[in-house]
Amino acid sequence: MLRATLRLIVGGLGSTLIVSAQAHHSFRAQYDSEKPIEVTGYVTKIDWMNPHVYFYIDVVNAEGKTESWAFEMGPPHMLEQRGWKRNSMAIGDELEVSGTRARDGSLTANARTVKLKATGQILGAASSEGQTITQGAPAR
Repeated sequence: MLRATLRLIVGGLGSTLIVSAQAHHSFRAQYDSEKPIEVTGYVTKIDWMNPHVYFYIDVVNAEGKTESWAFEMGPPHMLEQRGWKRNSMAIGDELEVSGTRARDGSLTANARTVKLKATGQILGAASSEGQTITQGAPAR
């Protein structure tokens, strides 16, 4: 009886870990390292939560039309260890962002660096692609 209960518990934990691992995407599956991008725009939304921080900016493209881009960064705890704070960027801030575009061609990218135009401060934002959170200057 105890053995069967233990197998059930261990099996349940294993299933949970497998589902969790599958839910977290692979960088290469979602982003194309052959498609680097650099855009400048204004922050419209910030989602500071696990497993990754996302922020959204409006960018005026070459045709003069506004595009809404979504950028993924590392998890909050890694960004905070590097000096980021929840309020390092705010709605309305102008940013220059470099990163890697999504494979599906959507207006989604993995941010590599974020430059605050008002101060010139450059913040590391990497969540993958072999980068570490130590790239870029710490937030102040």
